[in-house]
Amino acid sequence: MPDRFSPIGVFDSGVGGVSVLGELARTLPYEDFLYYGDNLHAPYGTKPEAEVLGYVRGVMDHLIARDVKAVVIACNTATSVAAAALRSELALPIIGMEPALKPAAEQRRGGQILVLATPMTLRLPKFQALYARYGEGAVPLPCPGLMELVETQAFDQARRYLLEHFLAYDMSTVDAVVLGCTHYVFLRPILQEILPPHVLILDGNAGTARQLARVLEQRDLLNRTGGSIRLETSGDSASVLPLMHQLLARA
Repeated sequence: MPDRFSPIGVFDSGVGGVSVLGELARTLPYEDFLYYGDNLHAPYGTKPEAEVLGYVRGVMDHLIARDVKAVVIACNTATSVAAAALRSELALPIIGMEPALKPAAEQRRGGQILVLATPMTLRLPKFQALYARYGEGAVPLPCPGLMELVETQAFDQARRYLLEHFLAYDMSTVDAVVLGCTHYVFLRPILQEILPPHVLILDGNAGTARQLARVLEQRDLLNRTGGSIRLETSGDSASVLPLMHQLLARA
């Protein structure tokens, strides 16, 4: 039975959720974290919804077998597909991701907000509901293939990809770019280089970390004696785990 000393499970379709893990560890430095990247089945964002739900259930079985006390779905696509179902089935706290459209809308100065995300994240009801509330001036921008460029650390190619995607927009009229995929957070240095200085670059990592802290405190599950991170993958450990460690250092 999990208790306050049990680890927190964190998972993503690949290495992108390591950006969330870094924020979680900064916010809750005395917690023990178990990160699982489902690299064998990545990417989630271009697959059918039912297929993704099946992969997520498999990851959850793995994490629950490790006696985790809470789970953070460090993936916008997996959150959109599976969070509601998992919460209805499990007593375990389930914390998901949400594109930072609300804070972008609050800081909008009359210009556009470009929302970069996987095709699935943008078409599912969760984002559509968020867009209905905070989408004034927002432009959903599906980015198929961009997540894979982060997975392979093809950052030069990712830079060209972003430049091509932004060609259709007058960046002088853009107020913010929302990173609606946890992989894209690792592209922030590139975005800071190619975007005008006035464009805000926003992601949901800090909000997710704050929500996890609130839920753990409410349930009296805060650990004040730990502070470890364990990384696992369903893919090739010899190639994936070193990349995870590199990205965690960067995060």
